[in-house]
Amino acid sequence: MNRPALRNTVFNGSVTTGLLLLLAASQGAAFAQEKPEQVSSNRARANFARPVVLAADDVRAFPDAPAGFDKPATNGWAGRTEVFEYDSTVTGVKRKAVVYLPPHCSTDQKYPVLYLLHGIGGNEWEWIGYVHADAIVDNLIVAGKATPMIVVMPNGRALADDRVPPPDRTFSPQNAAGFGKFERDLLDCLIPAIQAKYPAGTNREQRAIAGLSMGGGQSLNFGLGHLDTFAWVGGFSSAPNTKPPAELVPDPAAARQQLRLIYLSCGNQDGLINISQGVHVYLKEHGVPHVWNVDDQPHDRGTWANNLYHFAQRIFQ
Repeated sequence: MNRPALRNTVFNGSVTTGLLLLLAASQGAAFAQEKPEQVSSNRARANFARPVVLAADDVRAFPDAPAGFDKPATNGWAGRTEVFEYDSTVTGVKRKAVVYLPPHCSTDQKYPVLYLLHGIGGNEWEWIGYVHADAIVDNLIVAGKATPMIVVMPNGRALADDRVPPPDRTFSPQNAAGFGKFERDLLDCLIPAIQAKYPAGTNREQRAIAGLSMGGGQSLNFGLGHLDTFAWVGGFSSAPNTKPPAELVPDPAAARQQLRLIYLSCGNQDGLINISQGVHVYLKEHGVPHVWNVDDQPHDRGTWANNLYHFAQRIFQ
């Protein structure tokens, strides 16, 4: 499909986009002689600077969320968050996740679980500290717009030392490799530990996965790669760690039959939009239903907060 160039990427002044633009401009890519994880890292740097090319259907599916959607509830009815530790056979050390429990969470019932993954320079606190995911989900649940759910926000960097690396090593091969290793950590260690500790649903219909940027690529890779585990999958501004579309969905018929929702989004000022566009085009050509939402944002919290608002309303229904 030919896509006429309409505009170039514009970055705002946020820490996230500023860091990524600096790294993209300061480091070149010599892909041919590098290991796969190095190729992925360097492609991530290079893609942020590429021009945005839009097709006719790269448009909004939803308006922006209403004012105050990401502010703490004022009626005193809110969920709570806590730090959860679990043993990891992948890293050989205990790891941490932040867990959101819905208002009046009760052990007398089972709740669906959303696994929410962060970006390449973040950790388990990014979705709450930067995007305010707890307030967004609180407000939706209180308003009756979302099903009460548990939200698990892990550290998606499955390394023995999973601390956020300094800026000059954000795109290092080791950091990128940790995100790939998280697949087994999630499936073999974290999900079973969450189900043992919390009143979490245990079937695929009660399990969703979504993420931003690097976490968006993880969510598409892991969610679409494990249809027996996840029925709801979302990728927001997905990064170049995303597998090629034909590898993500090798059996479109199975995806049509098993997936309850595939949600793709990106801003039209984001140099990474080509990643999500490619997945959208493939799904469209193969008749796989999905949501495709292109808003007017760069690679930053505005788009991630808005798309969490829309995604959370459409899962577990």
